[in-house]
Amino acid sequence: MSDSVLVLNAGSSSIKFGLFDITPAEPKLQCRGLLDEQEKIPRVVVSDASGTQLFEKHRTSGTPEDNDLLNDVFAWIEAYLAGGRLAAVGHRIVHGGRAFYRPVVITEQTIATLEALTPLAPLHQPRCLAPVRAVQALRPELPQIACFDTAFHHNLATPASRFAIPRQFEERGIRRYGFHGLSFEYVASQLAAIAPQWADKRVVVAHLGNGASLCALQNGSSVDTTMGLTPLDGLVMGTRCGTIDPGVLLYLMQGEKMSVDDVQHLLYERSGLLGVSGVSADMRALLASQKPEAREAVDLFTFRVAAEVAVMANTLAGLDGLVFTGGIGEHAPDIRQRVCDRLSWLGVGIDAVANVQGAQRIAAKDSPVDVLVIPTNEEISLARHCRSLLVPGR
Repeated sequence: MSDSVLVLNAGSSSIKFGLFDITPAEPKLQCRGLLDEQEKIPRVVVSDASGTQLFEKHRTSGTPEDNDLLNDVFAWIEAYLAGGRLAAVGHRIVHGGRAFYRPVVITEQTIATLEALTPLAPLHQPRCLAPVRAVQALRPELPQIACFDTAFHHNLATPASRFAIPRQFEERGIRRYGFHGLSFEYVASQLAAIAPQWADKRVVVAHLGNGASLCALQNGSSVDTTMGLTPLDGLVMGTRCGTIDPGVLLYLMQGEKMSVDDVQHLLYERSGLLGVSGVSADMRALLASQKPEAREAVDLFTFRVAAEVAVMANTLAGLDGLVFTGGIGEHAPDIRQRVCDRLSWLGVGIDAVANVQGAQRIAAKDSPVDVLVIPTNEEISLARHCRSLLVPGR
């Protein structure tokens, strides 16, 4: 009898999920799906590994809190598995803080500790924990496993891990944690297979999407990253500001008389590409727009990405490879071209034709820095962690 795990990757208004057979050493995708609450009529859709649709259902009544669509997912999976067993549910949790840096079986104490971290990821942490509570209600006997986006960066060392504030605050956990770890971990594993000659090279991975960050890799491990204590820091994002002068925040509260809640809402939900453009947080819409504000937002985005690649190269004492991943990184050749053009002084050059055609290797033949595009897969990272906990040593 084979064992499977269901992994849930919760976003702002949808949950991506995958069902994996964990009997083999490398988890095997059985089917994947999307539970989408954003559509006018919320729905769940499931497809097999080749993309053939297997199941679809729309909500006809009730509210998202009813968990009816998630219950339908469980019912369908249990029928789909037939003689197989659903061994556990794995969850992507954005912030693990100091306490969690490897996958753990979820308990009530785990949930309480993770809920206490909500101020460090106010948009993300509640959305990650909501499916945990939902699964508890629907299948209370089913083990659940938490996997953390901060874990890949757990071994960041000084000075990359520090803020220049009194040491007493670092002792309370105020330090740079980094995020998108499940994505960076997957890309690092792919690099080992795709480009083994990169094993000891100096590599920067650019996870560019609605949320965006960079990771400096040395020997497959994170040695620096652009996000810090929270997912606000670093690059310009869809609705998040990225790095900002702390004095701006003081001015907003003192000069504009904005409350802490108002500032939080501004920085997380009204800034970034949306705030600069006044048009959209969606890079596709901005690239298609003729408005000068949209062009300025795109220019600022690529400027910040290139600037932070240079920072990561400083940490690595050089740059041998650059990898693009994430929704924008994988699907926006114009953004890749603009970023690489800004980095030509650092030896980055790309083949324009290969870039537009969506090739995996897009570096120009004479580029001293290799450039790859690798689609990310956070779900397989989740499945691997779940398997390591459920079948240690097998």
